[in-house]
Amino acid sequence: MLVTVLGAGAGGGLPQWNCACRNCVDAREGRLPRMTQSSVAVSVDGRDWVVLNASPDIRDQLDRTPALHPPGLRGSPVKAVVLTNADVDHIAGLLTLREKTGFAVHASAEILSVLSANPVFGVLDPELVARHPIMLDQPFSPVPGLQVTPFAVPGKVALFLEGETVETDAMGEQTIGLCLTANGKRAYYVPGCATVPDWLAERLGDADLLMFDGTVWENDEMQATGTGTKTGARMGHIAMSGPEGSLARLTGVRGRKVFVHINNTNPALQPEGPEAATVKAAGWTIARDGMEVRL
Repeated sequence: MLVTVLGAGAGGGLPQWNCACRNCVDAREGRLPRMTQSSVAVSVDGRDWVVLNASPDIRDQLDRTPALHPPGLRGSPVKAVVLTNADVDHIAGLLTLREKTGFAVHASAEILSVLSANPVFGVLDPELVARHPIMLDQPFSPVPGLQVTPFAVPGKVALFLEGETVETDAMGEQTIGLCLTANGKRAYYVPGCATVPDWLAERLGDADLLMFDGTVWENDEMQATGTGTKTGARMGHIAMSGPEGSLARLTGVRGRKVFVHINNTNPALQPEGPEAATVKAAGWTIARDGMEVRL
């Protein structure tokens, strides 16, 4: 199984267009690598690829990944897109893929209903871009040789779907993780997760590769940095640190562990900082755009 991180950042990427926090300044001045918004590509043969979440940066992501360049005059190695939620930073890139090349979109019925309710997604020719509903805990194969099993994880609806009250750790089709298996290897992709209950920690324990939500280091990070008012929990994302954070809750995972969907404010992006040292000591890696993993 070949796994390529197309975008390691959370919504807004790094640097974020309207932010001058330390990480964004360092990225603009070349002291930190830039990150585009969250997306991963997977293949079992290096020819046919599945994109997990279509970020608004997908045009540039595909352009800088030679394996995803057109094989001929027209066409693409991208055969399918699988969506884990309906966040703008995971669905907006579909609009870029509208130039009459076929691929399939796989998503839960709830996520597909969001696309159907917005006529702008009609620019994707339905005769070329089929939409396939997926069922929780039911495996499917978006390309031959790759089996994907979606499962619910604690999370919330997309920001633009929020009502007066928001359940931030709801279980259902609005936020899912993906278990990917091929050639005896198992990878999990969970870019958004609000909490790690015992059952989820146990489920992820057999991973050869875990790519997990690394949005914030501390729950109140955005408040502490003056960049926002919401906590990580309010955004539907677990913090890395703390007794209930992902570092503490996922110590039982046996395989390689990589943080993805990393917010521009996260101090773990500073390679010489104590947060980065803690991440490394716990056996985790901070994803970067272009990172490749072979299983």
